[in-house]
Formats: sequence, structure tokens, C-alpha cells
Amino acid sequence: MLKITRERTGHTQQQFAEALRMDTTSVQGWESGRRPLTAISVGKLREVRRTLLRMGADPGLLVLLGEATDADTLISYALSGRSGSDLHEHPLAGWVVNRDTTHMIAWSLTGKAPAAFPPSTSTKTRRRGPVADAPLLGADERIALFAHLRWAAELGHRAGDAGALLRRQALYLCSYDEAPDTASWLADMRRHLAAPTRGRWTPHWADYRSVAAGMTRHGNLDGIHAFLSYGMDDIGETANLNYWAYWLGLDPLPRADDSFMVARSNSWDRLALLRRLTDRLQPHLGCIDLNVRSVWSLIGSRPGLLAADPALNTALGQRVCDLLDSDVVSRRSRADLESVHYGLRLHRV
Repeated sequence: MLKITRERTGHTQQQFAEALRMDTTSVQGWESGRRPLTAISVGKLREVRRTLLRMGADPGLLVLLGEATDADTLISYALSGRSGSDLHEHPLAGWVVNRDTTHMIAWSLTGKAPAAFPPSTSTKTRRRGPVADAPLLGADERIALFAHLRWAAELGHRAGDAGALLRRQALYLCSYDEAPDTASWLADMRRHLAAPTRGRWTPHWADYRSVAAGMTRHGNLDGIHAFLSYGMDDIGETANLNYWAYWLGLDPLPRADDSFMVARSNSWDRLALLRRLTDRLQPHLGCIDLNVRSVWSLIGSRPGLLAADPALNTALGQRVCDLLDSDVVSRRSRADLESVHYGLRLHRV
């Protein structure tokens, strides 16, 4: 992230080092990974960010640089070989991770750049010698990382409610593992989770949602369909929308546990969330049924939401029609889509 941010300013490593009043080898070490950027002082890290901004860096990339340092912290912890029984020491046990940080971690596993990456406006890239296209971990490191995450999920499971956040987040990250036994391991872990209880929210609700979403990455839709059947009552729909807002960065406040999901009072922008969820109404997504239900409940939660943005209504209407013409959604989702389609027609009238 540091290298990409610096390169997009059009400045060389030497120019960046001079602006920081440092030796070029320090910048080279940070960008190659030989020297962890997270090891420098907080004051120096802030100076790095301010210097990049002064040099013309994209502010969006600077925000993602912060997410990248969080991802580095988690990966470093996992690869450190720690295996203590105090789950509260684990970074995933007291910090709710959002989409951007999760995608940063996934970038090191899959090579796929985070969805939040701002597009480059420059065609000039100053590089010397072979440079990796992505911060991919080596094969042995990936094996070690996923072994640690499975251990963390099982540690959280044994801790009961106290380990709910660690268990949930480790389970979801394990879904990125392409090992042959991952799908069966996730399904087995799901069988040991308490199913959502209608009319009552517990940490198990978030557990079930995350592991069900992760299972879709391996083509298993049973979990997500069960979650939609049992976990999406009034309380569940509120929790689902609050979690979407946090996951997508519309609720920027840091969270230490999942209890924020059931708050009835919140300040995030519902129209902004509808825009984001409309973008996720794509047939190829494994969680398409969850995304459809989320759009349906969001529109129902705020009368008049469809009157706020005609252009969004047009885009939403096209996505709804495309899904209704496909065969990728469940019968329940088809009914939700028809309800949304009817609401859009009424609004136009």
C-alpha cells in the first residue's frame, strides 16, 4: 500500500526519502517488506502519511494505508506462533474488522486488490527491476496463517459467548482457505453453532451469519438459506442492516464487540447503504439471497427512501429485473424482488 500510494504521486523512493529526511534504504525496506512499517513509532507513521498527502497522494489511499497497517498487525500476530489460551490477547477478540481490512488480509492470500481501491488517474509508474503485483504470502506462510485461524476459531468456540467475536471473525477469514477440507471444516463448525433464535438476539446470530456467508465462497448455500429462514425477524433485520453499515464503512466508529448491531438508534446514511447494496445485486455473488433480503428490509425500514434518488431507482430497477429474469435466486428472494419491483413501479406512478 505504501509503495502504490507513493508511486501514484509520481515520486521516486529517493524523493520520498528526502521529503522524510531519511535514507533511501529505509523506504526501500518498508516497500519490500524487509522492515515492517508497523514497527515505526506512531509519530513517524503520521509523518509518513502527512508527507504523502503533501506530495499529492490520493486521500482514499491514505485511508486504506491505515487499514493495511491493521491487516499487517493481524497477519504478524498469526504468523508469530503464539498459541496461548488467553483469547483476549488476540487482535480478533476485541476489534470488529470491517470490509476494507478484511480485503487487505485477503489481498495477501488471493492477490486480488481490495474493492475499495481508488482507480489510478496516472499512467506513469516509476519502478526499477522486478516488482510483485500483489503482497502475496508464500505457500508456507498461508498454511501457517490458516492453521492459526482455525486454532483461533476453535479457541473462541470453547470459550462460549466470551469468545464469540474471535470465533466469528476467524471462521470468516478461514473461508478464504482453498485447502480441500475447508468446505467440510466450515460446515462442521457451523453444525456446532447455536442457530439464531427468533425474537431474541445473541452473539450466535452474528456467528451464524458470518460462517454462512463464508460457506458460500465454497458453493455451499445451505447455511445462508437457513440463516434467512431463522435469523431475519425484526431484530435480525435491524442487526443485519447495522452490520452492513459498519462492514461497508458507513458507520465509522470502532467497535469492540457485536452488540452495536442491535442498536435501534444509529446515524449512518440509509440512502448510501442502498447504493452500496444495489451494487451487490449481482447474479454471480454467492450471498445474493442475503443481499436481496437486505435491500428489501432496508427499503421497508424507511418509508420514502425510494423517493430520494431517481437515478438510483433506475439502477436498482435494472438490477431487480435482471435477477428476476435469472435462475440464481431462491423462491423467497424472488418474492422479495417482486415486492421491490412493485414498490419501484408505484413510486414512478
